[in-house]
Amino acid sequence: MDASAWDDRYAAHELVWGGAPNRWVAQETGELPVGRALDLAAGEGRNAIWLAERGWRVTAVDFSEVALDRARRLATTDRPPEVAERIEWVRADVLSYEPAPGGFDLVVLAYLQLPEAERVPVWRRAAAAVAPGGSMLVVGHDSTNLSEGTGGPQDPSVLYTPADVLTAVADAELKTVRANQVRRPVEKDGGVVDAIDALVLLRREG
Repeated sequence: MDASAWDDRYAAHELVWGGAPNRWVAQETGELPVGRALDLAAGEGRNAIWLAERGWRVTAVDFSEVALDRARRLATTDRPPEVAERIEWVRADVLSYEPAPGGFDLVVLAYLQLPEAERVPVWRRAAAAVAPGGSMLVVGHDSTNLSEGTGGPQDPSVLYTPADVLTAVADAELKTVRANQVRRPVEKDGGVVDAIDALVLLRREG
């Protein structure tokens, strides 16, 4: 899906992903020391804004101008002005975006669902961008979600497992803090069912 298609998708809804941060981003990064963060495929900015509210200086990257415009507005709505001041919004395609090597204390890739040939280079550049002592969080729809979970993309080529992430960044010299499947409750048909996500948290010694 290209940028114009995502522009159309974002324009058709008030908030595609909601305003709250992703539960795994909040859970896994909430206790980290504040520094410089990179949010790749930031969408409407929910994770970037949440990090900035906690004092992080965030570079938020997405190729949808509609999403970034909405994110800029959200960052200034009912929030202190310093929240928006801490965020740099960058319109760029993560397939070609080159983050500064070692430039970030936290790199977040939340639900970037791409075919293997496209996602692996993105993961590797993201891993290289982690500073000494910094962390990298990858979370997305797990491959088993098709048969055992609910929702998410139905194309198996864009799904992955924690092992796929670890294999892709094996040369990055990052320590595995956590790498496992996690269940995310989702309301469906009047009840609650579980979606299955892949979650990987890595850290660079420093």
